[in-house]
Amino acid sequence: MDYLMEMAPLMLQGLRTTLWLFFLTALGSIPLGMLVCILRLSKFKPLQTAMQLYILLMRGTPLLLQLIFIFFGLPVIGIVINREAAALLAFILNYAAYFAEIFRGGILSVSQGQYEASTVLGLSKSQTFFGVILPQVIKRVLPPGGNELITLVKDTSLAYILGLGDVLRASRTLTNQQASLVPLFVAGFIYLLLVGVVTLALKKAEVRFDYYK
Repeated sequence: MDYLMEMAPLMLQGLRTTLWLFFLTALGSIPLGMLVCILRLSKFKPLQTAMQLYILLMRGTPLLLQLIFIFFGLPVIGIVINREAAALLAFILNYAAYFAEIFRGGILSVSQGQYEASTVLGLSKSQTFFGVILPQVIKRVLPPGGNELITLVKDTSLAYILGLGDVLRASRTLTNQQASLVPLFVAGFIYLLLVGVVTLALKKAEVRFDYYK
């Protein structure tokens, strides 16, 4: 027990970094993903093409490479970003592309007849989207969107490449200091616990949207 108490301060500090990176990425990437999705479905071809290229770039290159490019590459052209902002920017841009495609699949899965029925009822485009389409889309994208959030929990460990003191970096530091693998097992348990909490929250959300059948 004393051994675990000695590890606690550094692990808790790492946990704070992991949590803020997770929550701020989720808060930034989900609405940005929806915006990218809407622009991707636009009938304005140049805008549609630009969004397709953005999604291809973000999904076609590793997140680790994007982190390195933003923090180490941009200063070459005079754009300097601190570690926290660089990590957050890379994570949001990367995950927004994945969420955009998830939202696009959800929107396209709604039958065209519902759009036509909304028009017959005299609903505006915004009323149709937010009142009729979006609630159904949310229900349909919860499982794949939830998978992305679970992946995000684990991907926060990549922040160590920029020198941020997340859970993984803390465990590796303690492992080197104490010549023990116990900190790595503790880090694994923390990630498993976080994934469990996210999974439970997603299950509750799915129950919440069960009435949209």
